[in-house]
Amino acid sequence: MSTILGESIFKDIESNEYLQEIYNAILYNYSLNLFGISKEIPVDFDLVDALRFADLLSKSTDPTRSEQHKVWAQEIVALLNTLYPQNESVKFVMGSVLTNACNYRGLSLHQNKYVPSSTFEKAYEEYKKSILKIPSQSEGYFFKSQRAVFDSLNKDRFSYSGPTSMGKSFVMRVFIKEQIVKGIQSNFAIVVPTKALINEVSSRIITNLKELLAEKNYRVVTAGGAIALQQEHNFILVLTPERLLYLLLERPDFKLDYLFIDEAHKISSKDSRSPFYYKIVDLLSKRDDKPHFIFSSPNIPNPDIYLNLTNISSDDISEKMTTSYSPVSQMKYIIDLVEKEVKVHNDYNKNFIHIAKLKEGASLTQMIKTAGRDRQNIVYCNATSKAIEYALDYANSLEPEEDNAELLALSREIKGQIHADYYLADLLTKGVAYHIGYLPADIRSRIEDLFKNGAIKTIFCTSTLVEGVNLPADNLFITSYKNGLSHMTPVEFRNLVGRVGRIEFNLYGNVFLTRLVDTVKLQKYVDLIETEIPEQKLSLATELSKTQKQVIVDCLSQGKIELLKYPSTQSVENYALMRKFALILLKDIMSNRNSFVRKEFSSLLSAEDENKIRAAFSTKTTDDDINISSDQIENLTTAITKGLTYPQLTYQANVDYPQLVSFLEKLCDIFKWEKYEKSTLGHTGIKSGQHGKLRWYAVILYQWISGNGLSLIMQSAIKYKKDHPSSGVEVDRTIVEYDDSIKHRNIVISDTLNAIEDVILFRIANYFLRFSSEYKRIHNIDVLPNDWYEYVEYGTTNPLTIFLQRNGFSREASTYIKQHLEYITVVNGEYKVKTALLDCPSKAVCKEAAEIKYNIPELFIEA
Repeated sequence: MSTILGESIFKDIESNEYLQEIYNAILYNYSLNLFGISKEIPVDFDLVDALRFADLLSKSTDPTRSEQHKVWAQEIVALLNTLYPQNESVKFVMGSVLTNACNYRGLSLHQNKYVPSSTFEKAYEEYKKSILKIPSQSEGYFFKSQRAVFDSLNKDRFSYSGPTSMGKSFVMRVFIKEQIVKGIQSNFAIVVPTKALINEVSSRIITNLKELLAEKNYRVVTAGGAIALQQEHNFILVLTPERLLYLLLERPDFKLDYLFIDEAHKISSKDSRSPFYYKIVDLLSKRDDKPHFIFSSPNIPNPDIYLNLTNISSDDISEKMTTSYSPVSQMKYIIDLVEKEVKVHNDYNKNFIHIAKLKEGASLTQMIKTAGRDRQNIVYCNATSKAIEYALDYANSLEPEEDNAELLALSREIKGQIHADYYLADLLTKGVAYHIGYLPADIRSRIEDLFKNGAIKTIFCTSTLVEGVNLPADNLFITSYKNGLSHMTPVEFRNLVGRVGRIEFNLYGNVFLTRLVDTVKLQKYVDLIETEIPEQKLSLATELSKTQKQVIVDCLSQGKIELLKYPSTQSVENYALMRKFALILLKDIMSNRNSFVRKEFSSLLSAEDENKIRAAFSTKTTDDDINISSDQIENLTTAITKGLTYPQLTYQANVDYPQLVSFLEKLCDIFKWEKYEKSTLGHTGIKSGQHGKLRWYAVILYQWISGNGLSLIMQSAIKYKKDHPSSGVEVDRTIVEYDDSIKHRNIVISDTLNAIEDVILFRIANYFLRFSSEYKRIHNIDVLPNDWYEYVEYGTTNPLTIFLQRNGFSREASTYIKQHLEYITVVNGEYKVKTALLDCPSKAVCKEAAEIKYNIPELFIEA
């Protein structure tokens, strides 16, 4: 009878007119408060009835919408607590609502002392807490959905999704810690989509485990060259899919017990990096001793789609889980600077509520200063240039914070480390920053720390920040519905929005979708707010057409790996995606692997086709490195056999620039960069017909491997532009002649930092890695003395700096230590770091050293 009563109470409760009337009034009054609008009169509503509705919603037993009802209940009491901060009734009901929702972290955040009234309720509350208690921690409780995930992570396969604020990665870390505490000796790998997230995730793991790492003989590893991998330990790997693939290729016998793929929705993306996920899962699925496969995604309705990559058929519904429960809420506003209107969205009836008309001259800067006053703000931009432009405009309206020593210290460090004219240094003095993927890791980390402690109030960013970095943002301003040049998908939008309002810091956040110009279509924002996330498909199904797959089959059948472009207007990114899947398919056919990729091509592949492909490639080298194809390998093998070597370079001897350019030009021919890297390494000038970009990259590469600091590299890059002004800089997508203005200098600095990150440390590093591997194989040697891959990877030829980086220090911290040798000693022929480094003047180095001391205690010595 109670079930029937519950269903009747909660069925279609969203349509209850009185509830909607009250909720609209709460939203409206909260919005007036948020924007500081005093001339409008708040709407009257019955506070007692509002609290009754909130309490009722928190007790929802609706079979399909109880989680959403609990979120709504939390939202109502959180807003009421903002409107009536001293009201004891609001505080009491808030305690009841958060308790009913099992949001004990929310209770702790607000220091709410709510205690159930009846003996039965008290007993039931203690029972819930006993189930939700976080293991291996002295205090703290899971949300119900977190507990359900935690209990499933020992399955052979498991894929789950939930709101960004659910704490999916937190559950992974708790699980790993619990296994370690129990004394279980396993190797774990956490795959993150970007290098920017490696430091974030590894730092949290080390901070969480601390002395347990040494006590239980575990090491956290973030690169395949780590010295710890040569020793007897258990490991927690935090790697991008590319880095994990290369580690597996180099160490095929490396035992892996758990593979956690965070942000698994990236497998569905059109990014040319998505095939790496297919490859690493397929390689591990072929093992007799398979790891546990765990996929974690934000918000998607069908997380089980990624289980298909394991190539195992199963109808086990316990292998998947979706939840819509979020411990925090987001209020979504549209700020229309064209029509001069602000309105807020009611997520529960899909209507907008008009809040106010804006005055003429209203701007993004003004809106941030109004709605973002005394709050932590993130401003999302779809392009790096926009993030910098808007940051400069906003900072120009502020006065420097001359009494903030931390901001001034970082500003000085950036001027010394990068360049005196770099915009970011001056922005910081006003509590403003931009956070972009190509910034050095130590600077990004310092910016994040200063934002967390409130010194930096407003950060302008691209998608790099919002793809996983956890920051305590009260407000998120979205200035575009695009991610780069592409329209944001519903998944990307929900993931972006979920970055504001974090349970560690607050129960809700505000999202402002800002229309800056009339070319921005308002309906696009509305669609993003109201469109449900569709079921996801794998990129092999969505990003390659049937015709493109047929082109792959036809080319391979003819022995061609240099695929034809289809269509003729095919983008560089899509061609790269198509090519990587072709390389996976080719290797699967040659090795007779019945992989997921091969199955996806099965309708286009006859037995005759496969026999033709085997015959065509029987004498060619095919392997699992999907960055390099057989035509490139053949060229490389021939060149090395004929005597091609790296230019001679050691810590004592330099190499001249023309010799370096000549070597890169040879690699350009060998690796067919004009075909496969036509926008970067193989870019050919329309007028000159020369590889102008390659020559510029050579300047940066030489400075980088010589161990020069970023400041010298920037000076060198700027000097190159001054000496070759016709080489130009890109302004608003147009190449203009370089004029050495501060604006142009900053463009060169940004381009150079980006070139280091994307070209030097990714593209060139991958090609040098293959060159070094082939050279050692052909000459039958284990160690290559003049190994340029190592020089690029570590940005130096100095043995001490390389040693420090292989133990986890960043290039910047390693360079600092090399310049302060009082922190280094030698014991039995081995470098040791003195613990005095933990108190050195550089805060960034201190932070790194403290984490590394937990992770590699044997590296340090008391002295």
